[in-house]
Amino acid sequence: MRAEFVNPFLSSLVNVLTTMAQLEITPKKPQLKTSEIAKGDVSGLIGMVGPKTKGSFSVTFEEKLALEIMSRMLGERPSSINADVTDMVGEITNMVTGGAKRLLAEKGFDFDMATPVVVSGREHTITHKSEGQIIIMPFECEHGRAYIEICFD
Repeated sequence: MRAEFVNPFLSSLVNVLTTMAQLEITPKKPQLKTSEIAKGDVSGLIGMVGPKTKGSFSVTFEEKLALEIMSRMLGERPSSINADVTDMVGEITNMVTGGAKRLLAEKGFDFDMATPVVVSGREHTITHKSEGQIIIMPFECEHGRAYIEICFD
């Protein structure tokens, strides 16, 4: 997968968390992912289809980080992942994908987005919508880790 396709998702996540939650998050080294098991506790997954490509994107948060983002964005901190937290993760998934879609459209890639699905729980699985390799990009901050997964044909 080309960096020109991955980088808009990375910069969009950093932008959303900086803007919406005043949270600095640092990207780490990307890797190939070979398992469907998520690295964190709550994930948003969204499918994308366009004339030139199809695939999916997910963003996963460790519980501690998801609760911190909830506190910063909405001013409330639940004791664990609940329906409000999963709604927030769905919205973040939409915002990140929308930001990446805008950046990719400038490079000639156009696609439609599905409605995100949010899954939570320890060792939940993420099933991507295409047969391509899955690139996983870890991010770190003082409140925990987040992971982006991108998979395109």
